[in-house]
Amino acid sequence: MTERGASQVRREPSSLSIGGSAVRWTGNALEIDIDETCAPLPRRVRGKVRLFARAIGDRSFALDHAGRHLWTPLAPCAQVDVQLTEPAVKWSGVGYFDSNSGAEPLENAFEDWTWSRATLPDSTIILYDIHARNSEARALALRIGAGGGIEPIESPPIAALPRTRWRISRQTRADAPHGARVLRTLEDAPFYSRSLLETHLRGIRTTAIHESLNLNRFRAAWVRCLLPFRMPRVS
Repeated sequence: MTERGASQVRREPSSLSIGGSAVRWTGNALEIDIDETCAPLPRRVRGKVRLFARAIGDRSFALDHAGRHLWTPLAPCAQVDVQLTEPAVKWSGVGYFDSNSGAEPLENAFEDWTWSRATLPDSTIILYDIHARNSEARALALRIGAGGGIEPIESPPIAALPRTRWRISRQTRADAPHGARVLRTLEDAPFYSRSLLETHLRGIRTTAIHESLNLNRFRAAWVRCLLPFRMPRVS
């Protein structure tokens, strides 16, 4: 998460390099080479991530009514292998890969959103709740089968979750009356949180990755002043 100038960005048909890190498609896997320095406390992060997609999606969804912001679940369910040399850690598990594109900054179009992804034995469930500026709230619920087919489903009822330490609101959707609970907060920032949930979807108890993004908070001047400490800019 380092901002870099155009001279440090290199794009090829099957790869993208930004500074010392790169993403490339090898034909059967997405390989991510990481060579970065953490902020605000300097520490090297080096290693490789390999993502093996079980299916490739090519369908995009508009997050706003005007269609200026698109989201594409490219690999809704995948096997991910992580092997870092600095720090010396490695693990494997179920993962996910998507893409967002837009014609304007996110904070100009949205107030906030929540998103979650859960793996079921035969499918992946993705839930989006979006509050656009000067527009009605939108809910998006998708079931993605093992072959990559995408099926819209009815959104489950809203399930409340506790606020983060930065007082960012969290909610999700889950089968009634089971609801959901936070197992662990993975990222807790002034305008963003990522959490691991225990939830209940389509009659099955499972875990889900969940995020809350508050773009009203992101617009605040005091939050903007904090950003360079976590995401430095290299000319």
